[in-house]
Amino acid sequence: MDVYEAVTSRRAVRGFTDREVPREALQRVVSAAAWTPSASNLQPWHAYVLTGEPLSELKKHVRERIAAGEPWDEPEYVQYPATLKSPYRERRSEFGAQRYGSLGIAREDWEARQRAATANWECFGAPVALFCYIDRDLGPAQWSDVGMFLQTVMLLLRAEGLHSCAQMAWAKYRTSVAEILSPPDDLLLFCGMSIGYEDLTISHPRTGRARLEETVSFVGS
Repeated sequence: MDVYEAVTSRRAVRGFTDREVPREALQRVVSAAAWTPSASNLQPWHAYVLTGEPLSELKKHVRERIAAGEPWDEPEYVQYPATLKSPYRERRSEFGAQRYGSLGIAREDWEARQRAATANWECFGAPVALFCYIDRDLGPAQWSDVGMFLQTVMLLLRAEGLHSCAQMAWAKYRTSVAEILSPPDDLLLFCGMSIGYEDLTISHPRTGRARLEETVSFVGS
């Protein structure tokens, strides 16, 4: 698979089979992703790859918290501005309409939307989860580096025939993740990522992209 195919075939898959992912493939991916560029070579990402019984235990713990009606953990970073301006507001709205529309959930059916959201913490059935942390003392430039690392991981997964779904939703249950992983106190959970083989029996509508001229300007001849 060439780079262009990896980029254009990558998408957020929200339905996986329980087919085991070879550990060797995961090791190849994270080993190669270590070559992700970062400012001054800080390499500010700290990743944990979770499978098997520890992942099952994490899912069980979060499932119990949801069933008990426990609130989400206090956020440690702002995921979105309180007020999204145009065109970001419209893009987010269009995504929500497509995502929940594909599940047959009406816009006003908040309860059904909440039920659908719980699939995040089941990793959409995936047998592998990656949790990415960053040192809480680092700044915006290093967060950008972490984003490049995650993108590199997702593209390498495509080269292995695997799919993924990056999920900031895991930050809402960061304390449960920490109980399983025991990360150092100076690390902050940015996101999780579900990894596995796509369940082809589930529809995965692809979200569109803005017109090129909305996001890119060519200057010069």
